[in-house]
Amino acid sequence: MRTDDPLLQVGDDSLPPVRDVLAAIATGLWRWDNASGTVTLDAEAARLLGLPARAQTLSEAGVRSRFHPVDWNEIYGTVQLAVAEGTLAEARLRIMDETGRRVLRTVRSRSKPVMHGATEAYELVGTLQEVTEPAPGTAARTPVTGDWRRSREAFLLDAGRALAEARSTEEVLRVAAGLSMPGFSPDGLAVFGVEGERLTIIGHHGHQPGDDGPFSAMPLDTDYPAAEVVRTGRAVYLSTPEDYRRRYPASWPLASRFERQSWAFLPLTVAGRTMGAWMAAFTYPVSFTPDERSVLTTVVRMLAQALSRAGVAESERELTEGLQRSMLPMLGPQIPGMSVAARYVPTGGGLQVGGDWYDMIPLPSGRIAFVIGDVQGHDVRAAGLMGQLRIALRAYASEGHRPDAVLSRATRFLSGITESITFGSSGTGADGGTAYDPRFATCLYVEADPATGVLEMARAGHPEPAIRMGDGTVLQRPTAGGLPLGIDPDADYPTTRLVLEPGETMLICTDGLIETGGHDLDSGWSRIRAILEEYPGEDAGEGESGGLEQLADSLVQAVHGPSSHHTTGPLADRREDDIAILLLSRTSRPEQRTDARRTVLTIAQAEPERIAGARRHLRDLLHDWADDDQVDSAVLMVSEMLTNVLVHTDGDALMVAEVTGEPGARRLRAEVADGSDDLPHKRRPGELASSGRGLVLMELLAGAWGVDPRGDGKSIWFELYEGDGDGEGGVG
Repeated sequence: MRTDDPLLQVGDDSLPPVRDVLAAIATGLWRWDNASGTVTLDAEAARLLGLPARAQTLSEAGVRSRFHPVDWNEIYGTVQLAVAEGTLAEARLRIMDETGRRVLRTVRSRSKPVMHGATEAYELVGTLQEVTEPAPGTAARTPVTGDWRRSREAFLLDAGRALAEARSTEEVLRVAAGLSMPGFSPDGLAVFGVEGERLTIIGHHGHQPGDDGPFSAMPLDTDYPAAEVVRTGRAVYLSTPEDYRRRYPASWPLASRFERQSWAFLPLTVAGRTMGAWMAAFTYPVSFTPDERSVLTTVVRMLAQALSRAGVAESERELTEGLQRSMLPMLGPQIPGMSVAARYVPTGGGLQVGGDWYDMIPLPSGRIAFVIGDVQGHDVRAAGLMGQLRIALRAYASEGHRPDAVLSRATRFLSGITESITFGSSGTGADGGTAYDPRFATCLYVEADPATGVLEMARAGHPEPAIRMGDGTVLQRPTAGGLPLGIDPDADYPTTRLVLEPGETMLICTDGLIETGGHDLDSGWSRIRAILEEYPGEDAGEGESGGLEQLADSLVQAVHGPSSHHTTGPLADRREDDIAILLLSRTSRPEQRTDARRTVLTIAQAEPERIAGARRHLRDLLHDWADDDQVDSAVLMVSEMLTNVLVHTDGDALMVAEVTGEPGARRLRAEVADGSDDLPHKRRPGELASSGRGLVLMELLAGAWGVDPRGDGKSIWFELYEGDGDGEGGVG
């Protein structure tokens, strides 16, 4: 050790030399040069480390071998904290023998970093002194007692997980307020931000409303700890009220009324930029040992990262939601005789933009068109294509085209713009040519006549609509359709016509409401059917419009649910796709209300496969019929009547089914009409004949049946009466 070292000199000749003082109190002196990686020890420091008692210089690795590995890791973190804050580094260290298996003694180290200019190089000058370990079972009285390492690590892991899950600034602040630090928990918390040259309060905890008033919009040059932290990027620890009063006399009167005893102000730093400050205030004295400062520093770093992520996420959400809102229309004025409700919910991840949309278009004829669709993808391009396609559909509809013509023009439009966008892009494929990434879209276009309830719809690969009848029965309405838009520019889209009766509600939606949370089309529709059946309709007492709004919220909530940060389990956020919903209800006057169920289906000659859908549709209509055998009989007879029309005529089949009466004594009347004048005749088929048994089945199974000639064809009908067993012998 150099005798001219200024650290060993004193200016008062009446005091003994520092070397003699340190030797008298068995205290060693050491210097750690971070730039060269060497450690200089005096004789006493070398003895305490188990080395020969003489001044010597060792490498960092040589000194590290004398410490317990766990303790070396602890002191390294403490030193880094002291260097960052310019404070003392203090720690207890176990000295090991040459074998590294036996503890020779425990020493206490106290050191002070000395920085070398603006470089990252520094020196640590400190002391070593042997201390006595407390007897087993007697913990030292410190703010962090017991196995503080284990409790601190568990706390930091839990805090890191909770802050990582927080999705908004509000959630981050709520998590920060609920942190229970090991052995020392603050009573008051505040998070300060920066706007221009002023300090702002982002949030606080442990204070009364209005307490933040004097601290809001405080200039950064104010004599206040948080302002100094933001200016300098260095933490401020105030262990006692006297420290606060001495260092910040101007702002002490503002802080004194809270009756706190200790304060820690730490910088919120992200990527080298100080974005604010965090205050932790305590109602009891805290000395802010290196262990306590280490916990606070780790927490504030995680808090800064969480706030930064939340701020970026909120900015993205605001941008994307604004983009999506600008592309989605507002529902128009009220429609006489009808009520409308709509919802759009973006997917739970990514940029939260996608291709789902809905629209409501007044037509020149006085009718109203309702459109819902989904462009493939969940990115900015999908949102852009959605906006263009929505405008094109609105233009075609406003020209007065029928539903089939609107979708035919739309598929040509989408095919054209996706090809032009792809051809003009700068991306290249594997062969060096232009990248090819075509997009398609599903769509359902409905033209509604508010006066009569007539709906004419065309479908392009979209989920079929669902109808909720006045008595709560829900049917998925089979609808003719074609290919999704953009796949075939020459695709055709047949039109389906139905009547929305007074008191009935139609749901059209995108597949995000159906196929999510592990559901397929069948199980997804079952879930939606249950929600629609529970909907009270006009009996809700809040008007049809208010009831529709509640129904729309219920449908979204069944998929969306609260976020996982608030509630875990089956209601966790399960959104996997965008959700768009349109609900259309035909209001009814009291004299129009009836418990009758009525449905109409058309089966085209070119679509015999839809007979299976008609059978399923009839079963849904009779979902609560008392006798399952009668349901089977009705399905068999309807299937027979529809098949006969498609086989023996050249026209389409029109099925009308109606259920009337009180439960337990209801009547089903099913009628199938066609445009042929040829009347069916009862025949007696042979044992091996493949046809000719239709009227025989009707006579055996129906309560009543008949054939009615019409001016433009005929209809064959049957009736079943609930409670008559298999219906045999019933009277019409």
